[in-house]
Amino acid sequence: MASEDIWILGSNMTKFGKHPDEDLVDLASEAAMAALADAGISMAEVGIMGVGSLMNASAGIGQQLQKQIGQTGIPVYNVANACATGATALRVAIMAVKAGETDVGMAVGVEKLAGAGLLGQAGRGAASDTWEPSGRFGAVGSTEGRIGTGIMPGVFAQVGMEYGHKYGGTSFELFAKISEKNHAHSTLNPLAAYQKRFTLDEIMNDVMIAYPNTRPMCSGNCDGAAAMIVVSDAKLKTLSKRQQKHAVKISASVLTTDPYQEACQVLPDVNTLTRNAAKQAYEQAGIGPEDLDLVELHDCFATAELVHYDNLMLCEEGGAADFFESGAPWRDGSMPVNVSGGLQSKGHPIGATGIANIHEVAMHLRGDAGDRQIKGAKVGMAHVIGLGSACGVHILEKSAA
Repeated sequence: MASEDIWILGSNMTKFGKHPDEDLVDLASEAAMAALADAGISMAEVGIMGVGSLMNASAGIGQQLQKQIGQTGIPVYNVANACATGATALRVAIMAVKAGETDVGMAVGVEKLAGAGLLGQAGRGAASDTWEPSGRFGAVGSTEGRIGTGIMPGVFAQVGMEYGHKYGGTSFELFAKISEKNHAHSTLNPLAAYQKRFTLDEIMNDVMIAYPNTRPMCSGNCDGAAAMIVVSDAKLKTLSKRQQKHAVKISASVLTTDPYQEACQVLPDVNTLTRNAAKQAYEQAGIGPEDLDLVELHDCFATAELVHYDNLMLCEEGGAADFFESGAPWRDGSMPVNVSGGLQSKGHPIGATGIANIHEVAMHLRGDAGDRQIKGAKVGMAHVIGLGSACGVHILEKSAA
């Protein structure tokens, strides 16, 4: 039977960072078994799996995981959707439960990226010593760095600079202050890859990667996994009072891509699909941004966090700089953002990130976030975006049980 309400029954993640002695299956298994234990159920009760890993999209990672934690004959969907891979894997499980195909679904995201370096479009090698107009980029050499860039630090640097040019109020120091906030938050998160507070001077004087993003203002490629168990409302009602109280409601689950628009397609548009996803999520959940108690958003770079304040409607249009300067997104502010430390500190193992962001929000709503707990948190949002493009937004609510 189809289910309107979907609940997170169990959630967990590994520590993000370098795991040289563990492979993808090890990390995915650790997160999956921990999520099952957190939910208080066994693998035998799971009716579907959505498993995300961008760099191993064709490796059948879901089936490899099954061999480790229990082969029960259930359908497995291997998912790859840029940085929204984990959120997409979760949506696979949510949709199956919502459709009534099963009462229990599992989502797992995993990646090994430690030492991967800069990610983005690779330069195209010469096809001939003689120039011939062939293919999308020509035949002599790469256009990378000549008429733009497909490397992620450069793309998101441009995104931030474009916002500042359009609305004003931004500066190198402002973007560095955003990074200062997230690194400060990370000191309270034992699962973050980096737990070091930086001064503003340290951030601004570190290695410049792509102006205005210095090294501490960039997300860290690392290893990690996250997993989540979701159940139908009917299933939850059959479980113990402890499990019911433990559960977190998924009030909205949205995935968007770029709509058609008659505009320049050179610079990726991270704004429109995010704003569309946020609008849909608020409508699904029946709330507005003013009702949120915390937000985990996709701060792959400090510049990205700023524009997403606006895209998620945490501030008025064009008001992202003023929103940050008001102190609102700090942990003790009126709208805490990236209390986990964000991708700049927590790390960004691509396939795991979407689920990890949702996990962070769920922990606060359950009151299990430890020293970084946002007191009285009842409603939260998690957001991820992957160029290509895909945007996932989830809104969670504290159980009333």
